[in-house]
Amino acid sequence: MSIQAGRGDRATPSAALALDSSFRTRLRMWLSRSSTQGYLLIAPAFLWLLILLGYPFILSIWIAFTNKTVGQAGEFIGLANFTRQWESEIFRRAFLNTLVYTAIATIFKLGLGFGLSLLLNQAFFGRRIVRAVLLLPWIVPTVLSTMAWLWMFDSNLSSINWVLRNMGLITKNIPWLTDPTMALASIIIVNVWRGIPFFAITLLAGLQTVPQELHDAASIDGANQIQRLLNITVPLVMPIMIIITIVSIIGTFSDVQVVYALTGGGPNNTTHVLATLSYRIGLNNGQLGQGAAIALHMMPFLLGLVFLELWNMRRNAH
Repeated sequence: MSIQAGRGDRATPSAALALDSSFRTRLRMWLSRSSTQGYLLIAPAFLWLLILLGYPFILSIWIAFTNKTVGQAGEFIGLANFTRQWESEIFRRAFLNTLVYTAIATIFKLGLGFGLSLLLNQAFFGRRIVRAVLLLPWIVPTVLSTMAWLWMFDSNLSSINWVLRNMGLITKNIPWLTDPTMALASIIIVNVWRGIPFFAITLLAGLQTVPQELHDAASIDGANQIQRLLNITVPLVMPIMIIITIVSIIGTFSDVQVVYALTGGGPNNTTHVLATLSYRIGLNNGQLGQGAAIALHMMPFLLGLVFLELWNMRRNAH
């Protein structure tokens, strides 16, 4: 009995050592996987985003269902904030403005940006300088460039009106920022001006990946420039075009700076979009619950665009 017990005692450290060695081997194999290394590399960034974005997002959802104001905790009131907004003419106008603003601005940015990228893809003197200058509207701080546009749209000092009047195109000043329709058009103009460089440079990078041999072969077969553009260029740059369009829609849909700096939602709250109205009611007026509810109306649209972007990237990967 004592001999067997002694043998059992001697076997115990060996078994523990073997178990430890097996665990280390499995751990090394798990860490050597590319998928594991990928998860470990993105873990710090994911945790950082979870803290900076996840917690505020969840908190804003809770606040949207309360009557919280600045300095008061608030109580749960269910969907009252949401139903109250739809009863407001200002909110309904802001909701419509958001859709119109996003749709028109995106269409113009895509069309003009693609056309400009085709021009920049041609060989001409000073091409590098032109490409660098093209980036200025995009890299200049939004508020700074918008303030310059604010001066150009001024009812009395508008340089745009001065040029148009001296060209004989108008007889009286255009009320760029005092007429609701023209004010919304002015916002769209500024957003398009700022967004065109992003589309042009990104699509230019896509155009430079199109093999010239395909165009040469199509030319030999008798295809003209329009046919080559529609049947070769556009299909090959379409994946990039979809990605940047979705990214632009997300940015335009939630835009605050251009609208707030140019019109502040005026005149008479007619140019508010959801983002600026949420800022005005939630922060300026201190109605945090209502402001959060307005902001959450953007969530279904933005989440849909994000999933569309992920689906498109996954499709292109395969």
